[in-house]
Amino acid sequence: MISIPADVREAILEHARAGSPREICGVFGGEFDEKCSRVRSHYPAENAADTPLNRYRIDPEEQLAIFERLEDRGEEIVGFYHSHPRGPLSPSETDVEAAAWPDRSYVIVSLADDPEIGSWRWREESERFEREAVEFA
Repeated sequence: MISIPADVREAILEHARAGSPREICGVFGGEFDEKCSRVRSHYPAENAADTPLNRYRIDPEEQLAIFERLEDRGEEIVGFYHSHPRGPLSPSETDVEAAAWPDRSYVIVSLADDPEIGSWRWREESERFEREAVEFA
C-alpha cells in the first residue's frame, strides 16, 4: 500500500493537467516500507524523454539532485510518478521495460476519462508490476 497526502494528490493531478498532452514525472519522498510506504513530499522533474507524448524519463543528473534533496531532508525514496494523458490507468510495456527500483511504488495519473490515480510496485523477482492499494490521507 502507498499513502499519499491529499495535498500531494492534488499537486500531481495539477502537474499532469498542466503538462498534458505530454507525460509528466517526478519522485516521491517519505517513509519507504515494502508493504506500506508513506509519501511526505513530491519532487516534480522535467520529462527528458525523446518522445514525451508517450514516454517519460528523468534526466540522471536531475534524479541525483532530487535524491540528494531527499537525503538532506531525512527522507527515503518511496517511488516515482508519471502521467498517461490519453492512456489507461495501468503500466505500459514501456513502463515495464524502464522499471528499475525493486519494491518501490510507481504511481500513474491517467487523464483519459475522469482523472484517476493508481499505483503498482515493481517486483524484480517476477519482473512485473503488482497493483497496490492507494490511500489518500
